[in-house]
Amino acid sequence: MKVSAFAVACVAAGIVLAGCSSTKNSTPTSADGPKSDFQYLFDKPSTWTEKKVDTLPAMPQPGNLLPFTVSQNTPLQFSLDAKSLTVDSDGVIRYTVVITSPSGARNVNYEGIRCEDYSWKLYAGLNADHDGWDRTVQNDWSRIENGDLNAYHAALYQDYFCSSKIPTGNTDTILNNIRYKRVNSTLIRGS
Repeated sequence: MKVSAFAVACVAAGIVLAGCSSTKNSTPTSADGPKSDFQYLFDKPSTWTEKKVDTLPAMPQPGNLLPFTVSQNTPLQFSLDAKSLTVDSDGVIRYTVVITSPSGARNVNYEGIRCEDYSWKLYAGLNADHDGWDRTVQNDWSRIENGDLNAYHAALYQDYFCSSKIPTGNTDTILNNIRYKRVNSTLIRGS
């Protein structure tokens, strides 16, 4: 009796499944197959336009520098100029970074990080007289490199600037996170 009940249930399930399938196609088709209005996020064409950077920030002052950690193994010290940080409408976080060697030599750059595609760009560096900006060093957008001893772009992106390919917040939020050493991996996100 149990075997015949099981057989009847299997036949009924097969009829229901056969009834659910249909040879009619409710989706418009083309020569390439079914068409759909659905579009994957990564398939969307990029319409991003970078904001033009006409003016550069003032040179960093020691009182405005916020130190941040890149690696426990590097002898270099990294700081961000709090007065230069902006989260712009084009999705780029622009900032001045100061890198200081143990002997006191400094490298000062005005840069941008784009959260959407994990890239960075140099807009200007410290000039030869150490009193202003040099725009001739500007470069195109480059992919951020991980794992290097001095990979400060990756540290800024991952620890303070970006989460899920968008900025972690406005300028004040990012500056406070750097100031109080609140890295993204330790933040508890509320609803």
